[in-house]
Amino acid sequence: MEPFRDFGTATISSGLREACGILRHFLVGPVTITPGQKMVGTAVTLSFLPKREDVITGHQEEAQESRSALWSAVIATGTGDVLVVDCRGNLQTGCLGGMLMTAIHAKGASGLVVDGCIRDLPEARRLGLPMFLRGATPHNAGHFEMYPWDYNVTIGCGGILVQPGDIIVGDDDGVVVVPPKAAQQVIDYCRAREGREVFERIRLRETGDIERYYPLNAEGQKEYQVWLREQEAQR
Repeated sequence: MEPFRDFGTATISSGLREACGILRHFLVGPVTITPGQKMVGTAVTLSFLPKREDVITGHQEEAQESRSALWSAVIATGTGDVLVVDCRGNLQTGCLGGMLMTAIHAKGASGLVVDGCIRDLPEARRLGLPMFLRGATPHNAGHFEMYPWDYNVTIGCGGILVQPGDIIVGDDDGVVVVPPKAAQQVIDYCRAREGREVFERIRLRETGDIERYYPLNAEGQKEYQVWLREQEAQR
């Protein structure tokens, strides 16, 4: 898990695509509301479904929600976890409010991803918890169109399949999902690529020669191998 803190989601995305053949890994919709904060953690999932009055009655708040999958998901979220919420892109229902976000932050959660909205946005921003959302709303979780239905099940969030235990990485570019079985391949790819890109940036700053240094042509590759040996010698 820790190595993913060293890599940007852009590089991880390339690793998933090029090293693992996993094309569908980037969540479309949720964006950061806490710029500059990196998120790395293990998925705890929560699924919302459309509310139907003959199944879920009334408009009570905590009294009803505390018996729902929402409370169960918050209880299940612990140190190093990311709570990933499928709200089907709904912009009316607030999936979590300030109290529950305070709770998962205090329990050591690494972040929150919601394919929908939260409420109490100013309070949420003050927590220091990395958060990726579609927006905010004054409606609570059981008040309007959606209802928390199940937790720690396979969900679709931002158009991407997410399973409990998946590795979730988020930064200012967005959120990507790394299956645990692909983690080492992605880490190996990222380490190799990040080293190469350090060299490419150095040379591009010095010369601006994009034909030689991005991507590396044959001569650039030779220079890179020399540079690598010099870096190893200095360690």
